[in-house]
Amino acid sequence: MFQTHRTNSSEPSVFVVKHACKIRDGSTLLDVACGSGRHAIYFARRGVHVTAVDRDPNSLQGLESHDNIRTELRDLEGDSLSDLAWPYPAQSFDTVLVCNYLWRPTLARLIDTVRIGGFLIYETYMEGHEQFGRPSRAEFLLRSNELLDRTREQFRVLAYEEGLRRDERTGDSSVKQFYWGERLK
Repeated sequence: MFQTHRTNSSEPSVFVVKHACKIRDGSTLLDVACGSGRHAIYFARRGVHVTAVDRDPNSLQGLESHDNIRTELRDLEGDSLSDLAWPYPAQSFDTVLVCNYLWRPTLARLIDTVRIGGFLIYETYMEGHEQFGRPSRAEFLLRSNELLDRTREQFRVLAYEEGLRRDERTGDSSVKQFYWGERLK
């Protein structure tokens, strides 16, 4: 029997690390729903200027003590259909990273935050994950190929995977989409 997914890993995602060489030293990265900051810390140590955003103040504690990390306490889901709710201008970051988070009302704005020539890195749960635990509600699970469909007009796909995965470090299983795209227009 598969174990349920744990989200408290302090190690960066294998998918993210595998493709991290694409991110330039000195570039800017927005880590959305950063949690404990495992990716923010990883990229900051590589010389990337990271803005780590989360709505939980406990998650952000200690992150600013790292060089190259600026934290922002924000709830990006509040009144998400209002233009005032999305705090980042279009094309304001070289890279936008999202891991284990989905809020569709802001997905288009989030994607638009990536600069031309920059990257969108997205890893989160998809349909089929409900058998392994949370998230299990459809509004928090991507549909098959959803990230490909959402980015088709503006991005070139550099890496894409979806389906059942077993984390070799923890033994946990999940059903996820892994997306890495470069913005062309």
